Amino acid sequence: MTTRSGRPDAAPVSIRIEYAPVADGDADPGEVVWAWIPYEEDPARGKDRPVLVIGRDGPRLLGLPLTSKDHDRDAADEARHGRFWIDVGPGGWDPRGRPSEVRLDRVVPLDPRAVRREGAALDRERFRTVVAAFRHLHGES
Repeated sequence: MTTRSGRPDAAPVSIRIEYAPVADGDADPGEVVWAWIPYEEDPARGKDRPVLVIGRDGPRLLGLPLTSKDHDRDAADEARHGRFWIDVGPGGWDPRGRPSEVRLDRVVPLDPRAVRREGAALDRERFRTVVAAFRHLHGES
């Protein structure tokens, strides 16, 4: 699958989606990890945040950012700005146990060496649900 990495001017990335979590300290597809993610409006700035690794593009990992902010109430406004979210519930990546949402429209390339910690693996069924929504949003069946 080929898509853009979250910015209209970004180069397309080819995503090999897979589910292959291994609790070994290395980031693997299917895991939620923590990494510094640049802000879209100012790539020189950013924030440490959880990211669901969905696959690879060569040596890079590709992930979808997570948030504990509930976007259900502002879904129409988010969609108007091209941002789409899916609920994944709580997980070990959030020490406070808050429910999370995954952003489907922004693919973030990650250098595996830049990932600072493993949060937890998403279970296979939740991962499939996220991938199905991601593919639907990007026009793939």
